[in-house]
Amino acid sequence: MLKINNLEVVYNDVVLVVKGISFEVPEAGIVALLGSNGAGKTTTLKAISKVLYAEEGEIEDGTIRFNERLLNELSPEQVVRLGVSQVPEGRQVFDELTVTENLRVGAYTRKDSAQVRKDLKRIYEYFPVLSGRTDDLTVYLSGGEQQMVAIGRGIMSRPKLLMLDEPSLGLAPLVIAEIFNIIGKVNEEEKVSILLVEQNANLALNFAHYGYIMENGKIVLDGPAQKVMENEDIKEFYLGLTEVGKKKSYRNVKHYKRRKRWLS
Repeated sequence: MLKINNLEVVYNDVVLVVKGISFEVPEAGIVALLGSNGAGKTTTLKAISKVLYAEEGEIEDGTIRFNERLLNELSPEQVVRLGVSQVPEGRQVFDELTVTENLRVGAYTRKDSAQVRKDLKRIYEYFPVLSGRTDDLTVYLSGGEQQMVAIGRGIMSRPKLLMLDEPSLGLAPLVIAEIFNIIGKVNEEEKVSILLVEQNANLALNFAHYGYIMENGKIVLDGPAQKVMENEDIKEFYLGLTEVGKKKSYRNVKHYKRRKRWLS
């Protein structure tokens, strides 16, 4: 469904942030894009949704195709109309709008008013806690409730691909479990493809079908999610799992070799 080929993204005509990456998201698939801060994950999502211009960023090279349609020269609104929706990092709800008004913003490109009303009801079925707060300003919601609003707003555009940027950030474990359960339902019941950007590798790889590891703007490792979890470097570097009794000096040597191998 989504095909990224040799994508390069530059900020301010100088800083190369994404360095020739290629990856795919299949129809109805769940793909995790993992990496540390500054790896280029969020920039990649912004390149797909075409909101780079707001931060002086631009696509320097490569192609982004969605259902064989080239997205490179399209506007953010056109990308949404094609069926791509992004839930940004940090939720970014509209504080001075109510829950319902925030959700309706997600349907701004749609003309089918009757179906929009049905979809709004469906969002409240997905997130029952919001159904009792429909007229509350989102500024008064908890972090978890705001994230639910942000995800619901993304779903209201009727996407074929839903891109989620750090949906677990700053949330309690029980809230995270509830949110990911709903995301799984949306994927399974509505066949919406999911592109998930996460720093919580354990959470993401247990949820996704396929995983890509990104470092310094490059894809350095990819594979089926379970296979990626079994990689020794991933266990050590991302999952915090090391063998008992391993000396610190040996760990440092292994870390150096891994970094040299990945970033060469």
